[in-house]
Amino acid sequence: MRVAVFLAVLVAGCAGVAPDRAGAPASQNLAVAGLMESARADAGAGRLANAAASLERALRIEPRNPRLWHELARVRLQQGDYAQAESMAARSNSWVGGDSRLQAENRRIIAQARERAGRSER
Repeated sequence: MRVAVFLAVLVAGCAGVAPDRAGAPASQNLAVAGLMESARADAGAGRLANAAASLERALRIEPRNPRLWHELARVRLQQGDYAQAESMAARSNSWVGGDSRLQAENRRIIAQARERAGRSER
């Protein structure tokens, strides 16, 4: 009986929050966390259109979530949509607050998008 209770508590404590790459929760909203997890799995498997669709759904729920904008920027960069990648990364930075790591990652995406589009700033 104690084992069952322990496992139930353990599973309940782990469910619902998809950590970002730095280990911080991407969202406290279970639906958003699930969509983020699905998007990352799809992106990792090369299903970029599915990943983008999941992120767009998540953004309808949490439009001010900088991590969602960042992930969508990464997908757009992989898709070769450099203007959108730059725009999404800039949008992420507009909501990022004091997360300097995410700001730096967004700046890298912006620089990569500009370079790949032939507009790198020297």
